[in-house]
Amino acid sequence: MLRIANCSGFYGDRLSAAREMVEGGPIDVLTGDWLAELTMLILAGNRLKGRPGYAPTFVRQMEQVLGTCLERGIKIVSNAGGLDPQGCAAAIEKLGLAAKVAYVTGDDVTGHDLDLVNLDTGEKLAEPVLTANAYLGARPIAAALSAGADVVVTGRVTDAALVTGPGIWRYGWRPGDLDALAGSVVAGHVIECGCQATGGNYSFFHEVPDLAHCGFPLVELHEDGSSVVTKHPGTGGLVSVGTVTAQLLYEIGSPRYLGPDVVARFDTIELSQEGPDRVRVSGVKGEPAPDTLKVAVNYLGGYRNTMTLMLTGLELEEKARIAQEAIWARVPRESFDSVDVSFDPPLLRITVMDRDARKAGRAFSSAVVETGLASYPGFYGLTPPGDASPYGVYWPTLIPAGEVTARVFLDGEELTFEDESPVTAGADEPAGREPAPVTSAAVPSSEGEPTVDAPLGVIAGARSGDKGGNANLGVWVRTPEQYAWLAGTLSVERLKELLPALGALKVDRHEFANLNALNFVVHGLLGRGVAASPRLDPQAKALGEELRARPMPIPVSFVSPDGPR
Repeated sequence: MLRIANCSGFYGDRLSAAREMVEGGPIDVLTGDWLAELTMLILAGNRLKGRPGYAPTFVRQMEQVLGTCLERGIKIVSNAGGLDPQGCAAAIEKLGLAAKVAYVTGDDVTGHDLDLVNLDTGEKLAEPVLTANAYLGARPIAAALSAGADVVVTGRVTDAALVTGPGIWRYGWRPGDLDALAGSVVAGHVIECGCQATGGNYSFFHEVPDLAHCGFPLVELHEDGSSVVTKHPGTGGLVSVGTVTAQLLYEIGSPRYLGPDVVARFDTIELSQEGPDRVRVSGVKGEPAPDTLKVAVNYLGGYRNTMTLMLTGLELEEKARIAQEAIWARVPRESFDSVDVSFDPPLLRITVMDRDARKAGRAFSSAVVETGLASYPGFYGLTPPGDASPYGVYWPTLIPAGEVTARVFLDGEELTFEDESPVTAGADEPAGREPAPVTSAAVPSSEGEPTVDAPLGVIAGARSGDKGGNANLGVWVRTPEQYAWLAGTLSVERLKELLPALGALKVDRHEFANLNALNFVVHGLLGRGVAASPRLDPQAKALGEELRARPMPIPVSFVSPDGPR
């Protein structure tokens, strides 16, 4: 068994988590994920300002725990290297603790001849590229650990590679060990977002004890790729089939979860409650990986500015109309590259974007303020006039895997290692069968049963998030009977009725009967990605809770105290 702990789910997560995981109980590997899609853009901005292109918070955590990890033989693996893994490794070496620090490069493909066709829209990018980083796999991490590294720092790798890499190192998995590799990918996906696996952001939060002191997760990874998700004793939070299911549904698409090492079939995952705060994950099947790697490209899109007005009292729709007429009379709407108006009573948000910083800056925001005494009754704003801020655009694309070479450095020397190519299906032979998106299922067994109007969240949990310009919305229930009803009721059309803002967008629906869950992929909800999204909720984190609040006719037996809840 290999105990792999997580101490970070994003750049800015709890700084004390590394110490908590090292001191809270036995672990073999300490991992942390710093690189959300938005983070690469943030680090690029830092680098342009002369700041580090890596996550300094990781170095601060190493100041707290590296000595103890060296004493106990705990390995450390992190993608906190961001755009400068070498610089991050050098900063750790300067701590003076004689650690053997390795770093992985090769993900930066800005100098490559990229096709730059957007994976989601099919458009071809014609803008200058700011960053372009391929998602590397787990084998370079395993090679560094096998060479004796105490700390492995990477740039852009898949989040799950932080767990799969140590698994390859410990168990010697070869590229053909598809099921074991897939199991480790699932384990990595569960813990990559920190406390979201232990009760954080959980729909049924009232079930989670001491959420204020929520413990970070760890997995006990076995040789066959199965694992047990748990946390240190005495910490707050909860590890249950529900909390693990919620995290499994986070930021995914179809049941085929693609990666550079393997394709993990999320529709084969089996979950069971092994004991208090212990969930076993087993049965995961793997398929050959694609022969391409995903590349995260960022470019500077221009400048943006948002002004938010509060509308109260009567006739809110008319007040919103008057407010806009007054603003556009001063700065014509058509003069901007793009305009987004969002009216979610009582908030009216107006966002403008333009290549000209001056036009999107105070020329716009001051014009809004100038309407203050000649607009709707009760006028007041929540944002002062200000300058525009630059925004970046996330652009996902692909590169042939054979055009990317991972490099590993340890103690200043490049390692020579056998980077075994993953088993791939080839361009003309897709890996496995892609389950087609579906709109509805068979008539549920509860058809004809009396119903009661109640919020969907009475029986269903949800978790939502961002994937570039798209959003995903996972919905799950607790029993097969409830799932039969959910799958037969919550079609794409019904979802759009419940969430009218999705009405004009393409939505795919995927079924995960093994998890009693559905997953919806909402194309284009976030526009050009988080950094460019004008939404008040630019990462779609609240989309699932919005759905749970919507009333639906639910079978009485599901909501009754005597029913199968």
